[in-house]
Amino acid sequence: MSSILELRHLRTLLALREAGNLLRAATLLNVTQSALSHQIKQLEEHHGAALFERKSVPVRFTAAGERLLKLADAILPQVAETERDLVRLGQGVAGQLRIAVECHTCFDWLMPAMDVFRRRWPEVELDIVSGFQADPVGLLYEHRADVAIVAEVDPDENVDYHPLFHFEIVALLAHDHVLVGKEYLVAEDFGSDTLITYPVPDDMLDVVRQVLQPAGIRTARRTTELTVAMLQLVASKRGIATLPLWAAQNYLKRDYVVAKRITFEGLTGRLYAASLPELSAKPYLADFVAITRETSYLNLSNVELL
Repeated sequence: MSSILELRHLRTLLALREAGNLLRAATLLNVTQSALSHQIKQLEEHHGAALFERKSVPVRFTAAGERLLKLADAILPQVAETERDLVRLGQGVAGQLRIAVECHTCFDWLMPAMDVFRRRWPEVELDIVSGFQADPVGLLYEHRADVAIVAEVDPDENVDYHPLFHFEIVALLAHDHVLVGKEYLVAEDFGSDTLITYPVPDDMLDVVRQVLQPAGIRTARRTTELTVAMLQLVASKRGIATLPLWAAQNYLKRDYVVAKRITFEGLTGRLYAASLPELSAKPYLADFVAITRETSYLNLSNVELL
């Protein structure tokens, strides 16, 4: 019996297991859901066996599917390691990856990604530029950082922007706040209250840049370095905070505060990894971006890939 089994089939099954359903697996692999379904159907028809139960949530694999997953778990890590070894032999990868961030909540997803990267590229020196950076892209030009995590693309900068993911930003209110009955908040709702934020400039706050400034709304501000302190102030009715939904998720699960959508359409934040063009050709940078996208998509709530 001839075989049509390829590495891409094994990668598809691993993605399906990790993502939990066909749609998320297709997003993870950057293919359409129909293309992914067609690929799996071909494999099932060739081997005469279903690979997973179609109506199970999360996905549940059949004996045939589990057997192929066992093969994938054994082979794909060896393939990936061999590919990295060939890159090392051919190009050399000794270097460093110093990461500068402009968002206080970045560490929720950055640290897990860095842990995976260290295991794959142990010879690359990995570090975070200490402290919050108001101008992380400027550090690239000064050669004090190699990667800058930023929220906007500036076409005037001579850097490459590698898309990571986008996410919803919500307003956080006390349970007895006067606005808690509203379906969503608009710019004017912030005008009579205090906006509780991290100590960053206005142009680095999505709610200010995208919602308040266009509407001509100015609001009182109170700042804190700590997320837990921010949420405590919100719960005490000292003001309104805005955070990525995934950053507030644990507090919402504990019913500590209430989340409200910002504007009818919702407020969307985006993140990119910026680097100088000469670093973009390095294979370990491409892998860092891929790792960050995958781990964030799989582990954070309400995150979609850019």
